[in-house]
Amino acid sequence: MNYWLVKTEPNDYSWVDMQKDGITSWSGVRNYQARNNLKTMKKGDLVLFYHSVIGMQVMGIVSVEKEFYPDSDPNFVCVDVKFMESLKNPVSLSAIKANPKLADIALVKHSRLSVMPLKKEDYEEILRMSA
Repeated sequence: MNYWLVKTEPNDYSWVDMQKDGITSWSGVRNYQARNNLKTMKKGDLVLFYHSVIGMQVMGIVSVEKEFYPDSDPNFVCVDVKFMESLKNPVSLSAIKANPKLADIALVKHSRLSVMPLKKEDYEEILRMSA
């Protein structure tokens, strides 16, 4: 199993939308590194759902429901993700940056990347912070 973090602007697609929809296509990614990360995702992988720009916090967990398939632009792909659960307490970017255990994650080092891998221990640390 792999672990990921995906970012979305809540004005475009929010955690509330994800909860309501249950399953959605994670599409519209137009960065080649993020596209390559989508291609690596496997069904059942766990994904942290992050609000960017407004809120800037991890809101909950989704899982990969369907592996990559073509997006509307043939140079890019999308995956389907399924709602799993909300975090007890959202974890803010400032809290993540303040945690020395998370100093090297892509959210801190490559903040513009919208789909990023996480190590299992980083994923678990963010969940621990939400408790």
